[in-house]
Amino acid sequence: MADKVIRTIGVLTSGGDAPGMNAAIRAVVRTALGKGLKVRGIRKGYQGLLNEEIIDLSARDVSDTIQRGGTILQTARCDEMRTEEGQQKAAAICKKYGIDGLVVIGGDGSFAGAQKLSNLGINTIGIPGTIDLDIACTEYTIGFDTAVNTAMEAIDKVRDTSTSHERCSVIEVMGRDAGWLALWCGIANGAERILMPEEHDYDEAAIIADIQECRKRGKKNYIIINAEGIGDSLNMAKRIEEATGMETRATIIGHMQRGGSPSCKDRVYASIMGAMAVDLLLEGKTNRVVGFKHGEYVDFDINEALKMQKQIPAYQYEIAKELAL
Repeated sequence: MADKVIRTIGVLTSGGDAPGMNAAIRAVVRTALGKGLKVRGIRKGYQGLLNEEIIDLSARDVSDTIQRGGTILQTARCDEMRTEEGQQKAAAICKKYGIDGLVVIGGDGSFAGAQKLSNLGINTIGIPGTIDLDIACTEYTIGFDTAVNTAMEAIDKVRDTSTSHERCSVIEVMGRDAGWLALWCGIANGAERILMPEEHDYDEAAIIADIQECRKRGKKNYIIINAEGIGDSLNMAKRIEEATGMETRATIIGHMQRGGSPSCKDRVYASIMGAMAVDLLLEGKTNRVVGFKHGEYVDFDINEALKMQKQIPAYQYEIAKELAL
């Protein structure tokens, strides 16, 4: 059974980095210190916890960090944390360093680790941090707003040159197995096509026919937003060029979507979630995930959160297709 008296809070970032993670770290540190608690930062996620890369954090340590991309605590993947032995070792290290409550900033995989630690007596609160927006219990995840704006601006630039050369452009955005970045960019950039893992059975022949029809009407460019979960952008571009005769280029925006100074939304939402995580721990709660639903900051049981399924709303996707006509 977890001890409900909180004296020291640990904080770590796990999985892929996301703009706004530093705002969440800063909020955890300053909220906890303001309430008389100690704060320990854990470097390099669960791997750093297992390696005991643990430091004390002061208010000064998080000064001038809210505007910085990435995570000052760094992050890493950790296969050992998936094993029972690794989980027990991590819980023992938390107890060794007097960490009564742990704030985990990351995605579903990070929450699964937090869930295991909670079962082993460590009070844990998860904060959703991922540019993919693929956590089912929340409508907002730290980093998505910045990432989607970064991608949108890059796609605007590609369209400029695509128009100048009368090209077709296949532009690949990140998102792993989720199509949220692709959907939002497709609508925001006025793309002719959006390819998402959720609609994996797309008809390439229909796309080629549409490109040919658009060329007959005098259209100067054709933009296809391709989600990372679909991939194969380079070969797709070659096939389209061979079939249509229209010069076609693939652009993979890549990891620039993870970087950069976080947007105002990512700074503010991440700050509120970080402060809320501390408050939940002080209320004696554990095994919870902070989320944002229907305009409110809420918290869910991690077990429930991990069971939830998230789907692209069919209505939004239909609108995207209608607007592309």
